[in-house]
Amino acid sequence: MRGWQAVICGITSVVLAGGGLFAGDNTPANAVATGPAVYVPDTAHQNDPLPDGVLAWDGLTKETNAAADAEAARFTFNFTNVSPGQVVILSVYPGCSCTTFQLPPLPWILPPGSTGQFGVTVNLAGKTGLLFKAPKITTDRGFKQLMLKITILPPVMPTESEADRAHALEIAKADRQVVFRGDCMACHVKPGEGKYGKSLYDTVCAICHEGEHRSSLVPDLHNIITPTNLSFWQTWIAHGKAGSLMPAFSTSDGGPLSDIQITSLAQYLALTIPSQLNKYK
Repeated sequence: MRGWQAVICGITSVVLAGGGLFAGDNTPANAVATGPAVYVPDTAHQNDPLPDGVLAWDGLTKETNAAADAEAARFTFNFTNVSPGQVVILSVYPGCSCTTFQLPPLPWILPPGSTGQFGVTVNLAGKTGLLFKAPKITTDRGFKQLMLKITILPPVMPTESEADRAHALEIAKADRQVVFRGDCMACHVKPGEGKYGKSLYDTVCAICHEGEHRSSLVPDLHNIITPTNLSFWQTWIAHGKAGSLMPAFSTSDGGPLSDIQITSLAQYLALTIPSQLNKYK
């Protein structure tokens, strides 16, 4: 046998022998590697009320006051797993798009005796008055309903003396659009940003038409001696009234309100303040 043929035969014998060694091992040649078992939460009871004696809370109802210009209200919930077994938080239901949770990735496994904490944030943009939110926590042992109460405080208006009010009145008589400029913006422009309908009325219109020191030149909208309807309110809000203190709120006339805001405000007034003309016949 030639030399190079002998070398090839020798290599082939080694490879075959190696294959025989592996085949003779206790591990099957086509064995599949396996990893740790994947935890799958039990969801059989997620739609049942969470029994007592499972999670101890620092409170299921939280409430707070928020300034009129606050962007959000924030809450913190603390709890302890007081049951003898683990509890798994499976999901959360905010209840509305303005409510969000801040908590660890889910599922959140809580061993016996462990404590937990999470936050809830409510976006207050465009909202006024009293708000209630009811977010829900779902666990493998049942769900727990939470309650949030938010009181949005009225805007804090700068205090004015009688002399200050008289001076401002004279300026407004000369230029009714002055309320949308300078220091006046704090009361007549800023509070209405991003608001519509009732909330817009409460923050922008009520300051003059229902204020404690309402000028005799500012009419009581609930007692206007003229027919009113949607078109009436839209015209007055958008363009104001020359020779009066009523400014033009439309952006096309130098005011701060968009067409959509004006329409929402007119619709609110037409719905809540029907025409009063019949009262005076």
